[in-house]
Amino acid sequence: MVGDRRRRQHLIGQIGSTAVRIAWATDEVTAITEAVRAALVHAGHDVADLGPGVAWPVAGRVVGEAVAAERADAGVVWCWTGTGVAMAAGKVRGVRAALCVDAETARGARRWNDANVCALSLRLTTVALAEEILGAFLTTAVESDEAANIAALEATEVTL
Repeated sequence: MVGDRRRRQHLIGQIGSTAVRIAWATDEVTAITEAVRAALVHAGHDVADLGPGVAWPVAGRVVGEAVAAERADAGVVWCWTGTGVAMAAGKVRGVRAALCVDAETARGARRWNDANVCALSLRLTTVALAEEILGAFLTTAVESDEAANIAALEATEVTL
């Protein structure tokens, strides 16, 4: 129990190194989503719950819109696989959503792709894993030498 508390404090401290405005939505409120959201709030982040228990296309869209409009610095979305909310968020112009299943994927999504929305799977993600993923996602800076690649990605966005 004490070791678990120390581990969580370490991860929460890592997550909380810089306060972030986070847009948050999930298509299913679970004990895991509630525990992770509470850990982010406890770490000092401003977490705006934009969609508790809404359909996954809505969850992705409302978070994407908040991030694109700069009402949030980052977004976190959840659905059973994580793919649906990632696709929905990615439909919003200016959003780069990444389905993250581990901390290294989250780090790479930020470092090389400037991802601004992290999609998580309700099926695969534990509280401890989500804390590791979000700790990496929220604290990793974009590499400046990726600016041309990120600009090329943004240039592929189409408006109908």
